[in-house]
Amino acid sequence: MKIKKLNPKFKSVAIILAGGKGKRIKSEIPKVLHSLWGIPSVVRVCDAAEKGLGSPNRVVVVGMKAQEVMNLVGSQPTTIFAYQKIQKGTGHALQVAVSKIKNMPDATNVYVFPGDTGLLDPLVVKKFKSEFEKSSSAAMMLTGQYEGPIELNMYGRIVRIPSVDGRGERSGGDYLKVAEIVQAKDVLKMQNSDVHKVVYNKKIYNFTKQQLRETREFDSGFFAFRLGLLKKYLRALRSNNVQHELYMTDMVKILNDSGYKVESYSIKNDSKDLGYQPGYSLLGFNSRSELKKMESILRAKYFELLKDVLAIDNEEDFFIDSEVIKQILRLDRTGLPVDITIGEGCSISKNVKINRGVTIGKRAVLDGNVIIGKRVKIGENVQLSTYPGQKLIIGDDTKILNSNIIKGNVKIGKNVEVETGVIITGSNEYPVVIGDNCILKGTTYIFGSIIEPGNWVQHSVLVKKYVQRLRNKSKEAQKVRYILPHPEGRDSIVSITQRNNKKS
Repeated sequence: MKIKKLNPKFKSVAIILAGGKGKRIKSEIPKVLHSLWGIPSVVRVCDAAEKGLGSPNRVVVVGMKAQEVMNLVGSQPTTIFAYQKIQKGTGHALQVAVSKIKNMPDATNVYVFPGDTGLLDPLVVKKFKSEFEKSSSAAMMLTGQYEGPIELNMYGRIVRIPSVDGRGERSGGDYLKVAEIVQAKDVLKMQNSDVHKVVYNKKIYNFTKQQLRETREFDSGFFAFRLGLLKKYLRALRSNNVQHELYMTDMVKILNDSGYKVESYSIKNDSKDLGYQPGYSLLGFNSRSELKKMESILRAKYFELLKDVLAIDNEEDFFIDSEVIKQILRLDRTGLPVDITIGEGCSISKNVKINRGVTIGKRAVLDGNVIIGKRVKIGENVQLSTYPGQKLIIGDDTKILNSNIIKGNVKIGKNVEVETGVIITGSNEYPVVIGDNCILKGTTYIFGSIIEPGNWVQHSVLVKKYVQRLRNKSKEAQKVRYILPHPEGRDSIVSITQRNNKKS
């Protein structure tokens, strides 16, 4: 096996922390594998980091269900996986990752991203990179302002130097510099009378529990380091905290104490980049409710993009994969009306090809390689799906009424009407082909069959059949009704009366 290496031509390396289980998510699935708008969080973070940094170099720290994470992230020549066998904190994860960076110069910039920040915007990453590259600091952190109730703030607090020290002397040029980061759990364990002492440039600054608790600037978990300094000082991390873990955030104090400058870059929620506040890029999740909130942020973002392009019945209850959204926006840019209607609770996944004039009813599910023609009408609770490698094609002006199920390799022609109560399945070996202008109705099941154009099929079970279009004496198409296959296993079935008589 060829040993993977990072590419020194690129001066940046992304480290993605994806090794933890996430206890509060209460799932056997590692939290970074939970999906946001159809894409696992860790995949979203990897993509945003690569686009924002303009570098394919990345080290992904894996732990719980490592192989699943690796499979989803994918195997690129400049992706290295670092296995964290035992989770001892973010600092330990960083140590594991840095130990894998062997062929990069000390001047390389290393950017750290939590794997659960699935709303990460490449533009935010790009801005962060630009700020760090033009600075002279040894490290930089990306911070935000917590806007919720203080008692719910479980982020690390950014501790900045106040105007005066513990003796009342002015801090001078050190005013508002980042001194350290204090974790929320360490703040909570303090007694109300406790004082947290910070030493910065040989001066001592005092912070009460209340001051730390009410600090709204929070640590996002996004960091930038100079590789050479990171390698040198990572070994200084200690686990003298409530959780007895190695905190990556302690690197701020370690570098400050060693005479280096640490800076921050703060995101403001005062402008919109891509339809949602850029500060949302910093959000991670530890619970299902937080994950749901992040999903709703994405939904709002996509609704903003689509609201003047097509009709969505309920802006709070729909799913359209981002690739399908791009496809719809491309249709709109041609200048012709899109005229697409999406019902409440619809789910349209990746690889679905949607067309002009399409109407999709409530709670319909379209999943897989589904190709829809123009002016197709899909009813409520319809399920259209394929397995990988299969194709489901629906021709122009076709109607698929409520609650029908169509799956697999299926080709439905133009102007076909599939009324309620029909199930159609096509396999790889036996695809289904339904010609133009057919009517399928009643309780009908079709598997692996070919139906010529213009046929009428009702209350029938067709398994691997060829249905010709024949004319009756009136020269109308002969209707196909009540076709059932020969029964099998009839001797397994007896009436309840017979069964009870045998027992008695």
